[in-house]
Amino acid sequence: MALIWAMEFDFLIIGQGLAGTALGYRLLKEGKNVLILDQPHQNQSSRIAAGLYNPVTGRKMVKTWMGELLFPNIEPFYRELEEVTGRSFLNSKQIYRPFLSVEEQNEWMGHSSDPEIQIFIQKIFTESQYSELKDPYGGVLLCMSGWLDINSLLDGMGEFFGDRLRVESFQEGELEKNSNGWSYRGILFKNLIYCSGVASKDSRFFSFLPFAPVKGEILEVEQGFNPDFIVNRGVFRVHLGGKTFRVGSTYTWHDLELGPTERAKVELLDKLNEVVKVPVEGVISHKSGIRPATKDRKPFLGKHPTHESVYIFNGFGAKGVSLIPYFSGQMVDFLLYSKPLFGEVDITRYFKYI
Repeated sequence: MALIWAMEFDFLIIGQGLAGTALGYRLLKEGKNVLILDQPHQNQSSRIAAGLYNPVTGRKMVKTWMGELLFPNIEPFYRELEEVTGRSFLNSKQIYRPFLSVEEQNEWMGHSSDPEIQIFIQKIFTESQYSELKDPYGGVLLCMSGWLDINSLLDGMGEFFGDRLRVESFQEGELEKNSNGWSYRGILFKNLIYCSGVASKDSRFFSFLPFAPVKGEILEVEQGFNPDFIVNRGVFRVHLGGKTFRVGSTYTWHDLELGPTERAKVELLDKLNEVVKVPVEGVISHKSGIRPATKDRKPFLGKHPTHESVYIFNGFGAKGVSLIPYFSGQMVDFLLYSKPLFGEVDITRYFKYI
């Protein structure tokens, strides 16, 4: 999208990860003049993320928070972005979770009658389905799930934004307040929106928010056995093509140093071996990133308590692919039409701690 250059914009979006991309696209659709700044060569968790969207998660396998609202929005939104970019990056795939005990099998039979969960259940199996998997008691096949090739999406949307996207280091100290908003390097902006992941916690505006960054590591491995679903039991296993699979991911709150670790590699391979009997033929790549998670595991949306024109859309953690389609729409309604945000995501929940 070519930009008819202006020296004044409605919004400066800081960060072109999945959050900044979705919000920028929605604001442009509403006719707003937007400039997006993306940080070069820094931790870009969106580009490292596996891109999985899964309606039933966690060790206890419970419905994803607000899943009944989130999941109907996922595929229509990303299909729309596929259309505007001319790319294919959404892979709708069922997820198979093997059972490891009769008790677990019985628990899922009970889930099948729960109206909140049954819409996400394709089928329940009570005996082993695949000799290549360790599923002695069968498993559950989940629907409304899949994975997103986030790198392809971000590259395609970068081309779509054209001159509205600049890749340069954002220097917050160069922001200057004026009567109409903000000036940054000679350009005027009516509003600022921080979509910069964990970097937002170091902002002078949002350092009061309780970010709880999480490091995640993923592998790409060469392995046989290519069923038409994602395996998810302790680790997820996503087919990328040929004999290549993405396997992840680890979660650590303690070691936040950038870079992959041997410990995580061993952990992922051990967990993969616990569910897939086919041997790994080789490790192709090993990557890590720092996710912008939050202490209450709910994202940060809203307006700064004293600066009327400073906003945040951030903190989506490991579930950004699932959360962002719905909440980017809610954020635009808040920005442009003053519709209230859900209390569970509105940053006003933390104002009493400032």
